[in-house]
Amino acid sequence: MTKEELIQSENLVYKKPRLLNDTTMHYCPGCSHSLVHKLVAEIIEEMNIEGDTIGICPVGCAVFAYRYIDIDWLEAAHGRAPALASAVKRMWPDHLVFTYQGDGDLACIGTGETIHALNRGENITVIFINNAIYGMTGGQMAPTTLMGMKTSTCPYGRQADLHGYPLQITDIAATLPGTCYVTRQSVHTVANISKAKKAIRKAFENSMNHKGASFVEIVSTCSAGWKMTPDKANQWMEENMFKNYPLGDLKNE
Repeated sequence: MTKEELIQSENLVYKKPRLLNDTTMHYCPGCSHSLVHKLVAEIIEEMNIEGDTIGICPVGCAVFAYRYIDIDWLEAAHGRAPALASAVKRMWPDHLVFTYQGDGDLACIGTGETIHALNRGENITVIFINNAIYGMTGGQMAPTTLMGMKTSTCPYGRQADLHGYPLQITDIAATLPGTCYVTRQSVHTVANISKAKKAIRKAFENSMNHKGASFVEIVSTCSAGWKMTPDKANQWMEENMFKNYPLGDLKNE
């Protein structure tokens, strides 16, 4: 089969996860959120724990995550998802409890909640979508914005003397005694999607087995915030984001 034949709609094979609702997603074209949602839905379905799973929604681009995956959800105040997840997991220790957060929510507004929940070894999974920008509110600089990277609040590029340095929150997570699994993945290629799925599944299994806190960073694009087409955003991510946020496991116990 030629490439032209392969990409024809009648030849494409797609199996929608049963837990992924038919609601049209609000994400921008090329956004990583939709792919990660699909992986989360697939894994929970494959683990057969949809009745024993509670997700914690963030404030940010993924604020409406509860519309798309058919499990129980709770909405947390901005940045407070790990604190809420800690309480839920302690109340229902046999449930899978995970948070789903962006970099502004997790690494800025919720830095304290994130670090302390991980350091306590709460048996939760934190899924961290890092696109180095505040996507929903206008493309402002985030703690993870790269040096020299332009945003609406640093139009001349991030400067160390003015804005400080990018926060390596995943590296910090790996140093905490309460974490059992810390990894950094992406979903920009089929191979990377497969690796990300394995990572999220491992994190969920760790949580169910009460091994401690698991932290899964997904290095992502923001086509709208970066003002690029989806393919250019992927290319820029490969050339710039991965140098600062290299993919792979940081801790696996």
